[in-house]
Parts: sequence; C-alpha cells; structure tokens
Amino acid sequence: MSESNHMETGKIPRLLLQFSLPAIVGLLVNALYNIVDSIFVGRGVGDLGLAGVTVSFPIVMGFMAVTMLIGMGATALISLRLGQKRGEDAEKIIGNAFVLLVVLGLSLTVFGLIFLKPILLFFGASPDVLPYATDYMRIILLGTVFMAIGGGMNNFIRAEGNPRIAMNTMLIGTVTNIILDYVFIFIFKWGIKGAAAATVISYSVTSTWVLYHFLRGKSKLKIRRKNLKLNRLIVKGIVIIGFPTFVLQVTGSIQQLILNRSLAYYGGDAALAVIGIIMSVVMFLVMPAMGISQGAQPIIGYNFGANKIRRVKHTLVLSIISATGIVAIGFVVSKIWPRWIIGLFTESPELIEMGSYAMGVFFRFLPLVAMQMISSSYFQAVGKPTQATLLGLSRQVFIFIPLLFILPYFKGLDGVWLSGPYSDLGAFIFTGIWLLVEIRHLNKSKE
Repeated sequence: MSESNHMETGKIPRLLLQFSLPAIVGLLVNALYNIVDSIFVGRGVGDLGLAGVTVSFPIVMGFMAVTMLIGMGATALISLRLGQKRGEDAEKIIGNAFVLLVVLGLSLTVFGLIFLKPILLFFGASPDVLPYATDYMRIILLGTVFMAIGGGMNNFIRAEGNPRIAMNTMLIGTVTNIILDYVFIFIFKWGIKGAAAATVISYSVTSTWVLYHFLRGKSKLKIRRKNLKLNRLIVKGIVIIGFPTFVLQVTGSIQQLILNRSLAYYGGDAALAVIGIIMSVVMFLVMPAMGISQGAQPIIGYNFGANKIRRVKHTLVLSIISATGIVAIGFVVSKIWPRWIIGLFTESPELIEMGSYAMGVFFRFLPLVAMQMISSSYFQAVGKPTQATLLGLSRQVFIFIPLLFILPYFKGLDGVWLSGPYSDLGAFIFTGIWLLVEIRHLNKSKE
C-alpha cells in the first residue's frame, strides 16, 4: 500500500500510534534530558546555578518561538501539499524554510550577544544569579543556528511520513547531551559552562543528522539548490500558518518572564530555583500530549487536504482522549511522590519543602492542558491560524498573565503558585466551547 493510500485508508488508531509513539518517545527523552540537566546543574553547580538556568529559560523560549514559527508553519504546509499530491511544492517549502532558519538563527546569535546583560537583568537575574546566567547564555547563543536547524527541520521528517527517523533525531541529540552534561560538569568541573557546552554540541549533532537526511539520506523530499531562493508567497504562507505556534511560544516566554520576576520578588532566588524544577517536571508530564498532537497533525492535515472529514474528526477525538489520559497518569504520580521528585534535583530542605508544596498547587488542573494542546494543533493542521492563535493566547495572555499581577497582590507567593491551575481551568473552558463549535461545523461537512 502506498504512503498516500495508507494515510487516506489506514485505521486511525494504528496511524495515530504509528505517528505519535516515535514523537512521544523522542519528546520524553528530550524532556528527560531537561530533568537530568537540571539535576546535574542543581547537584553539580548548586541552587544559584539552577536559578541561573531558570532566568535564562524565557530567552531560550524566545529562540524556540522563532524556530517553531518556521518549523511548524512549514510542516503544516508540507502535509497539506503532500495530501494534495504536490510533492515539488513541498520541496520548495523545505528549501525556503531552511534558508529562513539559518538567517534567523544567526541574527538571534548576534543580537543576543550584544544585549545579553541587560536582557538577563530585565528577566529577573539577581546580582548573585547574574554571573551564572551570563556564563550559561553566552555559550548557548553560539549554538542558536544549530538549534534552529535541528529543532525546526526535524518536523519536516515527520511531515513526509518518517516519524521513526524524527524520533531517532531527538534520541541522538538527547543522549549526546546527557553524556556530555555528566562529563563536562562532574569530570571536567566546568560548572554551568559545561551544561551550556553540552547543549550546543548536542544541537550541532542533531542539525548535522537532519541535514544529512535531506541532502544524502533516504528522504522522499530533498533540499535542492534551486529551492533556496526565497519566494515571497511561500515565506508568507509559512509565517501565517506558523504564527499561532510563534505567538504561543513568545507569550510563554513573556509569561515565564513575569513569573520569574514575581517569584524573585515574593520568594527570592529559592523560588526561582523551585520553578526551574517544576517546569522541568511539567515538560516531562505533558510531553506525551505534545507527542500525540505532533503525531496527529500530519494525519489531520493530509486527510483535510484530501477532504476526508470523517477521518479528521476521528483523529481529533481520539487524540484528545489519549492525551488527557496519559497526562492524568503523570499527574497522579506527582501527587503521590512530590517530595521524592523535588529531592531528585536538590538536597536543600528548604527547596524540597517549598517545591513539594508549590508543585501540588501548580499541578492542580494539569490534565486539562492536553485538550488545549491537541485543539491548537488541529486548527493549525487544517490551515486556520487565527483560531489556533487565539487558543494559544487564551491561557498565557488572557488568563495567566493577568492572574500573575492580581493574585500575588492579595496572596503573596501563594498567589503566584495559584495562577497556574486557575489559568489551566479557564483555558480548558474556553477551548472546549470553541472546539464544540468546530465539531458541529465538521459534522455539516460532506466528504
């Protein structure tokens, strides 16, 4: 059976498993790296090093936003073009996206190195934390172009129907990162600089692997010299479709900035270290939902392009149910063993106590996040960026950021922790209403 027939007629549960499982494994391994990295920094550098990485995180999220603007926008277009049997157009999209990723990655490196110190101070670095954050980010900035190529173009491998290779890409980078983290921090004693160097080297390995796949590997789509000249219409299409993901990441960065500054004000450097731990755990727990959303996107996009509406609905509903169930399991684990989880990252009794309490509050409605992730990915896959953008903004801009200003004023540090679950609940309600409207619209569609 050809790949196109498989996408149009294969059983949805099997297709979803086929595309999602490699993405879930890859993302979980990547999230595991973040956890191991935080553990290495927390135990090998100390709580101030952990706070330094936390302060740097919104900046890295900003870089990822640019990468995902191009990567996810191009991925959605590639899936749609393949569903429409327009393979040459899909290759043009890949060529344009590659050029954009390189140019933007280099531009971010230059900008970041010039304005690094004022940016870190603005993002909440205290005098004690600033040296750690500066040492970390100076090295990270040198690898921005590798982050852009590896992170952005790996999505293209999944879009062309090779989810296992996309998983292997993430595995290679993550395993490299974990090994080098241990060597650089505990053997070479490079401290926070070692953690950054390990990250940059791992991204360079990932980008090399991805480029080889599209230049010399067995990919169906290739990077061709004739497609490296930017086309205004292609660039516009990539940016429009990728904009919802970009906005989601940028607002996430802004949200993290405000969160860090609030925690620094109400809880000091200890609270910054705690939120760094919590965010690492959150990433691990929600990665299965993100993997399912990534696995579902090419299936939804292809079948929507082929006008197979019934299969689109089936994929959407099954994705939401599966993602919510998996995140709920992780949520239960975090409720049963909170102190043990926090204790993996630090030996400080203060951080363990504060972290256990904060995680219990912050995770209160965590399983509800899965539906919003799947829904936003759905709207992006079918070429509806406005809806996807608004869903992404609902939690971080319309709810979370206002709560970060309001609740701490009345409840202090507890108000900061409570902003998370209340925004999860509000976004869930907003997304549910919008999704019901969309499903009714699909029900009126005819294949």
